[in-house]
Amino acid sequence: MRSSRVSRLAAGLALCVLALPALAQETRIKFQLDWRFEGPSALFLVAKSKGYFAQEKLDVTIDAGNGSGNAVNRVASGTYDMGFADLAALMEFTANNPTAPGKPVGVMMVYNDTPAAIFALKKSGIRTPADLTGKKLGSPVFDAGRRAYPIFAKANQLDPAKSTWVSMDPPLRETMLVRGDVDAITGFYFTSLLNLNARGVKDEDVVVMPYPNYGVKLYGNAIIASDAFIRQKPEAVKGFLRAFARAAKDVMANPEEAIKSVKERDGLIDEKLELRRLRLAIASSIATPNAKAEGFGQVSAPRLSLMASQVSDAYGTKTRVDPKAIWDSSYLPAAAELNVFPK
Repeated sequence: MRSSRVSRLAAGLALCVLALPALAQETRIKFQLDWRFEGPSALFLVAKSKGYFAQEKLDVTIDAGNGSGNAVNRVASGTYDMGFADLAALMEFTANNPTAPGKPVGVMMVYNDTPAAIFALKKSGIRTPADLTGKKLGSPVFDAGRRAYPIFAKANQLDPAKSTWVSMDPPLRETMLVRGDVDAITGFYFTSLLNLNARGVKDEDVVVMPYPNYGVKLYGNAIIASDAFIRQKPEAVKGFLRAFARAAKDVMANPEEAIKSVKERDGLIDEKLELRRLRLAIASSIATPNAKAEGFGQVSAPRLSLMASQVSDAYGTKTRVDPKAIWDSSYLPAAAELNVFPK
């Protein structure tokens, strides 16, 4: 009897030993989102919940964030290996810290068109960019639309100095617009519109000026990775992007199913609200005509160079942004794997 127990124990130990090499092959990746767990984060959470990361031998931890600037800083510091951040924030960091070790690099474009937009209530009389002259605009100081407002102003022949800015914490932005404390705000299209709805404002009572519709050709959020992680684990970066592309195809084909992955991560979300947010993000920033022309995950070199020059001027960076220093497309999946847009 004892001999039988010893044999079973030995067999169990042998199985554990055999399993160790397989476990050792799994690469851990700490991933930082740009914001809370909302509809668009399904792009990453589906890859996790469906096991796409695991199939690439990756153990991916996905954490909520609190802004693109912080996501860039945390990847640069090595606290996170990869992240999701506005490309302009990455450009600003790189140009302001040219000698910093481990600078993040963009490896896959996700929001081909910036989600930045200007919002006003119709009752304010604001209808066009020209109506913003002399008005009071509001947003958090780090908001992407606010930082890029000089680019929007130049594209629409406005003098940015003729508008004043009011700063506030993100939760107060839409509330201050509804109260009339400011005349207009900047924010992500699929964030501020839904926040205004939550405050009792109907879509038809809102004037929205999406930056891409008013001459601004900026890219939005991209997947970034630290230079150190890329050098140490290049195959892990490639595997992450392959898994993400598979998930992106699933999400765009069936947003209703995809939103369940967000609910699994944060049980307090409003599924109906986040589904609408996800659909707005896909339509306005992900599956856009520009994205389809350039290819999912990819960028156009002339457009990237133009953005680098515009960000250098608008953000007043210490050095000029070098587009070659912030982007590397060599880790992207094959063209067939990037064919993710629904027909």
